[in-house]
Amino acid sequence: MRIEESRHGAVAVLRPVGPLIRADAEQVLERSRQTAERSLGRLVLDMEGVTYADSKGLESLADLAEEMAAAGRELKLTGVNETLREVFDLTEIAVLFEHYDDVASAARSFL
Repeated sequence: MRIEESRHGAVAVLRPVGPLIRADAEQVLERSRQTAERSLGRLVLDMEGVTYADSKGLESLADLAEEMAAAGRELKLTGVNETLREVFDLTEIAVLFEHYDDVASAARSFL
């Protein structure tokens, strides 16, 4: 899995590209942790490039969201496709994330 990183002002944006499956879930989780630490918790995951997530991928997102919440931060997601949104709802993890239509809206939410 490729993970693109960019900045939107003081906000770090990670964009994983490819399916979020067992083989890549730990890489995404660790990269997100490191990026959140460097950006003082101002992290947006742009999920537009993620077409599918297996149980390990979902677990890694839930773990990250819970870790950030324990630190008083929120995991913000953008670009979640309809299939992933349905999976988030069915597995009841959608409530762990703040969802935004685009990166700019998510970045503004930190103000």
